[in-house]
Amino acid sequence: MLYANVNAIAPRLSRGLKLAFAIGSTGESIVLTATGSLLFLFYNQVRGMPAGLVGLALSAGIVVNAICDPLVGSWSDRTRSRLGRRHPFMFASILPSALSVFLLFNPPQGLSQTAELLWLGIVNIILVQSMTVFHTPHLAFGGELSQDYIERSNVMSYNMFFLWLGDTLAWLLSFAVFFRSSHRYPNGALDPEPWPRFTLTVAAIVFITLTVSAWFTRSRIPYLPQASPDAARFSVREFVRDVGQALSNRNYVMLLIGFFFLSLMSGVRNGLWIYTATYFWRLTNGQLAFFVIGSFVGYVFGSSTVTWLHRRFDKKWTMTVALLVHCIGPSIPLALGYFGLLTANTTGLLAILIVFSTLQHAPYSIMTTTTYSVLADIADENELKFGVRQEGILYSARTLFAKIDQAVGTALAGWVLTYIAFPTNAIPGKLPQGVLLGLAAAFVLASIPGLVAAMFYGSLRITRDSYSATRTAIGALKAAK
Repeated sequence: MLYANVNAIAPRLSRGLKLAFAIGSTGESIVLTATGSLLFLFYNQVRGMPAGLVGLALSAGIVVNAICDPLVGSWSDRTRSRLGRRHPFMFASILPSALSVFLLFNPPQGLSQTAELLWLGIVNIILVQSMTVFHTPHLAFGGELSQDYIERSNVMSYNMFFLWLGDTLAWLLSFAVFFRSSHRYPNGALDPEPWPRFTLTVAAIVFITLTVSAWFTRSRIPYLPQASPDAARFSVREFVRDVGQALSNRNYVMLLIGFFFLSLMSGVRNGLWIYTATYFWRLTNGQLAFFVIGSFVGYVFGSSTVTWLHRRFDKKWTMTVALLVHCIGPSIPLALGYFGLLTANTTGLLAILIVFSTLQHAPYSIMTTTTYSVLADIADENELKFGVRQEGILYSARTLFAKIDQAVGTALAGWVLTYIAFPTNAIPGKLPQGVLLGLAAAFVLASIPGLVAAMFYGSLRITRDSYSATRTAIGALKAAK
């Protein structure tokens, strides 16, 4: 047995504990938004680096990420300490995560182009690995909090709300506080001066939220599965074995393939969105701040309905339909723009775009919450088959593919900008029409890998009945010991 059962009866999950767990995702989300949506713009348009080289630097760490994410998951699965399996990693990651997010946006002055690209690539790797050390164990901890089919979804809906909160904080700090329009810089994000204050604020939020989450969830440690004293210590051999066991689960493999294609879509969209908003629609930073309305409505709707949906429909169909809406909905305005049916001069354009933004955030909230819940169900299947609780390994897929959003997807976005000859230091309203149409077409075509992901999500074989049968069999095995 890899883990030891806990004999103490766990008290009911309180709202405070769910909140303490979920607030850790605010730190993750604000970093993902700041890096996924603004980092490319910062180095390309503010620092003047070629788009293709920026994309290459950001994608350089993908091999490191691919190894480190499951490695941290396996290591935490096998960790024995008085702080349990997850919390030693969560505490250790706090300071490196906060420090590296600040350094990433503040390269030393006087670097050559090559040196600055190396700084971007290396510090970005340090940041994403520091975040991995927190968020892979953090999500695994969330997956362990409940064994109930519906309560797992409820726990993850709290997590999803705080993901929205971090995303919203990033946008509000960006466009409503630090990067407001000025006479010299109508797009305030192109002004180099506010960036150090912005990134210092983000780093402080990361430090506070990760600390609060790790500290105020310690009370649950005695009631969670612990690594068994006779289990093998973490090693390369055991890591390979853990990965092999996880990949032997068909449902997990289908989910992984779906993650990959979804991440390609998300990465390209994240890299191009700020360009479409600034240059295609010619929105000001003040107008961009209003997109928080669409995200708020979308995430509140998703968080408040996902448990209801799981009571009525199998999780795989909830996840698949939500993904289809997420693929198609956000592309509609730019498809209309490509054909000239919606332009930067359309009356009520901002309101129209905000309405369509809910078709991005609401289904994303439902889809991601469902994915987290399904991973806990897959952990049950592996416990029955191998006698192993592998939340760390299984949830590492989530943190890995969040980085693929940034790495591979952003590299593709950089290639797109290079292919359509998007200029450095571009001025809104003064770009050739062909460049703008290429930008719109790329955003729309990015939906294709998302549609492929939906096919794999729909092929999952986890149902409410299969969950019940798995939990019953696990209970019978424990009773026989």
